[in-house]
Amino acid sequence: MTQARNEDLVDVVIDRVSPVRLGEPAPAAAQLDRILAAALRAPDHGQLRPWKFLVIRDEARERFGELLAQSLRRRNADSAEASLQAERAKAMRAPLIIVAAASPRETQRIPAVEQVVATGAAVQNLLIAAHALGFGAFWRTGAAAYDRELATALGLGEADQIVGFVYIGSIVTPGKPKTADPSGRVADWTG
Repeated sequence: MTQARNEDLVDVVIDRVSPVRLGEPAPAAAQLDRILAAALRAPDHGQLRPWKFLVIRDEARERFGELLAQSLRRRNADSAEASLQAERAKAMRAPLIIVAAASPRETQRIPAVEQVVATGAAVQNLLIAAHALGFGAFWRTGAAAYDRELATALGLGEADQIVGFVYIGSIVTPGKPKTADPSGRVADWTG
């Protein structure tokens, strides 16, 4: 890889921000394949591939929205219809949603936490790849991500943990650029 190309890649990482609003179109099939290929190349100690990605698009978004509303109702039986409708609307935030789940394997060598972190790295690769291809993407969790019944309804197993809902589409309203302020986060350790 050339020096200029390396610098371009660093710029892609630095310039990526979560957009405020997304719309059509979603990535085409070949673009989505590349985005997912980037996710699957994440660092993975032991090559366990401890992740699952569920792609939700088209009418399936409405069914996913209903699962989100049901999850809210389980957490708060007194939820107003407006709150349930707002929860359903989350599934329409973007034309494509990827549910990212950690699927830790039983192993003595690689702790589950490393496998969850590897899944997070895969999601980051996914976000960067979407940005590099000209799409916006943002990562959300919220209480629904921790709802076992929702995970089961999505076909995830008992050991699977949702680490996020990744929304992908064309940028309608861009996000605010981030500042590179390492205050208190980066320090030299001298022993």
